[in-house]
Amino acid sequence: MSWKQERDGLIAQTLAFVQSVTGRRDDETASKTNVPPTPDTEPAALAAKPSVPNATPDLPSPPPPIARRPIVQTELANEIRARIASFRAHQERFNREREEYFAATLARLRAAIKDPPPPPRAEK
Repeated sequence: MSWKQERDGLIAQTLAFVQSVTGRRDDETASKTNVPPTPDTEPAALAAKPSVPNATPDLPSPPPPIARRPIVQTELANEIRARIASFRAHQERFNREREEYFAATLARLRAAIKDPPPPPRAEK
């Protein structure tokens, strides 16, 4: 079997599976794919073979989608403003602590320069 025949067979099997899942037969899709029927892909041959082993025909329907509350622009804007204010306060605290540390370190340095410790005694 050539690869083209294998491809055509796979396409036909896929279409048959889709039709069995959706519960309808769509002749337009088969004609749009331009797949020539082969003995392996004819509808009668496909109906005799199960397309998916151990498939259950009665699958439960998915649950309905959860209704989500729409985001109001003012709530979003208020949250963004609050986060920005919190970030600015945090940065201001860091700047203030850095300035205090710098001032304390500079004061210690100036005190050390102004009143140097006595030189070490030279022992003989």
